[in-house]
Amino acid sequence: MISIKNTLVSEDIIEKEFVCNLSKCKGACCVEGISGAPLEEDELILLEQNHKEINDFLCEESRKEIKDKGLFVKSLDGEWETPLINGKECVYAVFSKKGFVQCGIEKAYRKGKINWKKPISCELYPIRIKKHSEFVAVNYNKWEICSSACDFGKNLKIPLYKFVKNALIRKFGIDWYEELTNHVLE
Repeated sequence: MISIKNTLVSEDIIEKEFVCNLSKCKGACCVEGISGAPLEEDELILLEQNHKEINDFLCEESRKEIKDKGLFVKSLDGEWETPLINGKECVYAVFSKKGFVQCGIEKAYRKGKINWKKPISCELYPIRIKKHSEFVAVNYNKWEICSSACDFGKNLKIPLYKFVKNALIRKFGIDWYEELTNHVLE
């Protein structure tokens, strides 16, 4: 583990190679699993403030699910997350004609409708953040559906911390990221 400020970072973050390979997985991380994307408190407000603009990019089934469940739900462990449709895809998932999954929040952002890209947990993936009383754990979440991303990262020789550089800076700041890269150089 690497200690940076109030975080403990798994060495997998610097040792594992990873680059999303959407041509292989088609965005399965937005569909597979047993829960929605983790949300931070400030993201709940962003969803409320930007719902109308995001809603324009969602399918009718997503709109209905949001109307029934809300913009976000509390998980069994008491954390906030995005709702799921029929226990599968995130309500903010949008399917292309070719079967690729995109984020409706990110589509609204890319079209200039909102100034928030998407939940930080999605942008950081496959890194997961867990807050503890004394520190924040920053861990690599290995998942079989991302095996093509691991292979792709190995072929390109791109470590995970570089693949998610912008998200790590968004979450922890540039000074934190530079300290992380200093550990790589040691």
